[in-house]
Amino acid sequence: MGRFASLLLTALALAACQNNTHPAFSPVPSPSPHAEPTAAILQSGDVPSGLNVCVGSGPIDVYLSVLGNSDATLASRLTDQWLKLRTQGAAAGAISTFVASPSACKAELGAAINVKAMSSFVARFESEGAADRAWSAGVFGFAPPPAGELLPGLVRGTSTGLGLSSFTYDRPSVRLACWRRSVFVALVVVTNLDLSTFKAATAAIDPRLN
Repeated sequence: MGRFASLLLTALALAACQNNTHPAFSPVPSPSPHAEPTAAILQSGDVPSGLNVCVGSGPIDVYLSVLGNSDATLASRLTDQWLKLRTQGAAAGAISTFVASPSACKAELGAAINVKAMSSFVARFESEGAADRAWSAGVFGFAPPPAGELLPGLVRGTSTGLGLSSFTYDRPSVRLACWRRSVFVALVVVTNLDLSTFKAATAAIDPRLN
């Protein structure tokens, strides 16, 4: 639960993002029956006006490389977490972050105090079983709460609207959803935006997880 507390109580580092230009990423047709993570993450058309995409959004290797140029420590930690997911069967992953201020591009998943931001992460696994085990173990440190030990704002299971393997965290400044659908695990983090925007983000991604 420490990651939830850190989102609320710790001001993540602020620094200038490289620039506001759009990165070279776009959904790519998949040769497999399953979508590519780059096609499943939040796209520009999914977010409210006034939010600009951070450089590096797209394939996770690109994201981590760009982040390493501005915050090597954070990039190293997220790289370790991604490598853990790889050992659990993740075959591909992608991240997109959209922010109202470029300062939030350097913050973890765009979660900076007093800055509107939306981030999404999607990983495709080798099997549904591998995806569910990875979701249960936690994604980037966000693990589902144990049954019967829910904190205020936390909901687990079908009540989230995202299926049995899902949980959401809803507070005015930070809203988060993590769920498993098919062979995918998805994570959405929304800061300083309203509940309807948060729900629209998860609703945009969920049908793409085929």
